[in-house]
Amino acid sequence: MFHYLDNAATTPVRPEAAQAALEAMTGGWGNPSSQYALGKQAAERMKSWRADLAGALGCEAGEVFFTSCGSESDNWAVLGALNLNRRAGKHILTTAIEHAAVLEPIKALERQGYEVTYLQPDRRGEIDPARAAAALRPDTALVSMMLVNNELGTVLPVKELFRAVRTAGCPALLHCDAVQGFLKVPFTPGELGADLLSVSGHKIHAPKGVGALYVRKGLKLPPLIRGGGQEGGYRSGTEATGQIAAFAAAARLGAASFREDAAHMAELKAYAIDRLAQELPEAEVLARSGAPHILPVSLPGYKSEVAVRFLSDRGVYLSSGSACHRGRPSHVFAALKLPKLVLDGALRVSFSYDTSKEDVDALIDGLKAAREELFTTLS
Repeated sequence: MFHYLDNAATTPVRPEAAQAALEAMTGGWGNPSSQYALGKQAAERMKSWRADLAGALGCEAGEVFFTSCGSESDNWAVLGALNLNRRAGKHILTTAIEHAAVLEPIKALERQGYEVTYLQPDRRGEIDPARAAAALRPDTALVSMMLVNNELGTVLPVKELFRAVRTAGCPALLHCDAVQGFLKVPFTPGELGADLLSVSGHKIHAPKGVGALYVRKGLKLPPLIRGGGQEGGYRSGTEATGQIAAFAAAARLGAASFREDAAHMAELKAYAIDRLAQELPEAEVLARSGAPHILPVSLPGYKSEVAVRFLSDRGVYLSSGSACHRGRPSHVFAALKLPKLVLDGALRVSFSYDTSKEDVDALIDGLKAAREELFTTLS
């Protein structure tokens, strides 16, 4: 028996999604590009799966392009947008707390001569929309802002900033990394005003190895992969039909129960905050508001990596920050200018539709045991 509280890192595949993948791999395994019946059946299924994901996103099916993951979608959006919009200028506006899949390609472009403005968060991890709008320049070619921060759960002012870009007449293309926001907070690409928007399968109970990029109708990005012309010529390569089928199933089911799932996660988050206040008053909640599924907390004086291992031995699984950092200090928590003891003790708890109060109780019990059994550090 274990208690999984790291859903922001990855989610368990829901049975319906696994079944959809199995059916696609064993019953409808034809190549969608083939012209005989088996291939045409697969192509029809691709249309249905694309429509399912588009329905969950609130966009047209022709605006959805499948990728291998959220990181690929982010990279394609950043690099493709600047290639397409290269005559607009060489300034990029983003935040200091974006996922590495956005920051790393931007840093590579910075080394090639692009100028980048990194918006800094406040102590709670929030970005001031007025300061963000004031950072726009006539030569801003790309604005990239995530919807929900993957470590803090804070909801960033994407809609406000994107509206300010258009009001100012700025030529920038607008990208949103919505990997942590999809099926967690309400939005559509159109409501946000996004030209490009990234999502990932394994954050919504689909398998790893599948994602998607929303590309606003009429926007002609350069192809990501050239070859056989799949995905409208934008991303060649035979489609991963098993993963796509599962992604579509998870998106369809998640959209159907969105309100109930979000309310359940918000209730668990509030319950965890209350129990922490009662039984571990020295614990510091680093961000209370925002998306319902992420709760960042610190046990000051206790090394987070040690606490993670201690809790793991008790069957409680959570993260000391984004799983993508692989033990390195988190750039997100560092951007908050936290005291070192708080930063060293930072943990990320993240919920799902199938997380229970028993899971939260096990976490609290584990943290209390850690407080009693682990040595504090003076570093």
